[in-house]
Amino acid sequence: MFSYEFFAGGVVYDTLERIHRGEVDDWVDALESSGLFDVSTVLEMEHQWRQHPKSLLDLLLLDADEMTQRRCAISWAALDRLAPIAQLG
Repeated sequence: MFSYEFFAGGVVYDTLERIHRGEVDDWVDALESSGLFDVSTVLEMEHQWRQHPKSLLDLLLLDADEMTQRRCAISWAALDRLAPIAQLG
């Protein structure tokens, strides 16, 4: 549902970084403002995405082509490797 906005103009690395850090407010706001979900569902999704940000990325990539999925997977793996270093600094 929200993958169109994610891919508009191509995947932006900064967006991947924000999702990786668990900064999902924009996506939660979009879910909430869509009017398609009740409050409890939005809260459940927010909790899920904050605890497991990759679940949001996976959802956004459902309609993506194979190359985009691969690029995002490689970028996500790089962010996973860098995350412990960023926490030290």
